[in-house]
Amino acid sequence: MGTVAAGPGEDRQESSARSVIDRALTIIGTFQGGRARQTLSEISRRTGLPIATCHRIVQRLTEWGALERDGESKYRIGLRLWEVASLAPRSVGLQRIARPYMLDLYETTGYAAHLAIREGTELISIERFQSPRRPARRPLIGGRYPLHATAIGQVLLAHAPADVQEEVLSGELPAFTSRTYRDRETLAGVLAEIRRNGYAISDRQVDAVHIGVAAPVLGADGAVIAAVSLALTQQDVDGKNMIHLVRLTATSISRALGAAGFESS
Repeated sequence: MGTVAAGPGEDRQESSARSVIDRALTIIGTFQGGRARQTLSEISRRTGLPIATCHRIVQRLTEWGALERDGESKYRIGLRLWEVASLAPRSVGLQRIARPYMLDLYETTGYAAHLAIREGTELISIERFQSPRRPARRPLIGGRYPLHATAIGQVLLAHAPADVQEEVLSGELPAFTSRTYRDRETLAGVLAEIRRNGYAISDRQVDAVHIGVAAPVLGADGAVIAAVSLALTQQDVDGKNMIHLVRLTATSISRALGAAGFESS
């Protein structure tokens, strides 16, 4: 029995539906990177959509609960979208299991403790404990960052599939400080060393103050699914002890994930 081909009208309808969905997702995406509240004009400018089109889609997203409008006529992510996102096991389930161990690491050391996963060629921050006396602008929970400069990113990159490593190594490696790894050979050697040693140290590669120490977190199947790190300062680094504590935390989280049957996919 032959397949009935879609007519021109059906093709146009499907294309129009995809266009609306793409625009809606683009609008939601503008709230990343620390932009928690935005006006309609800001959303329109960041998406490149006409203000009337943007208003129509934002209104529909607000009606569904993906966005909310506050008393200052600014929009923010809505509770219903958060409820749906909370069902994602890769981030929320991992966060829930890792949280007590992260808190213990932070309280033991007094340094900012960070948990991240890899998505493509970027890391996504999913948990952080930080002292209010030592504020830092990044990473933001839910923020995306390059893999090559931070200790936590380098751990994730070192254990990424070969094609992901190749894409990062052959691409642009932005410099944040004069210490940031910029050439392929140096970074490839560092990644091999991370795999041998089981941890990474990033010495002031993102800013002039912080030294990161990170270790991989394994799922029940033995694959690296996340990484945990501490952000230290040059003045008060007890290197060996901090490496030990970070690796111990990563191992404890890995064991808890294994007991829960939490795998990489």
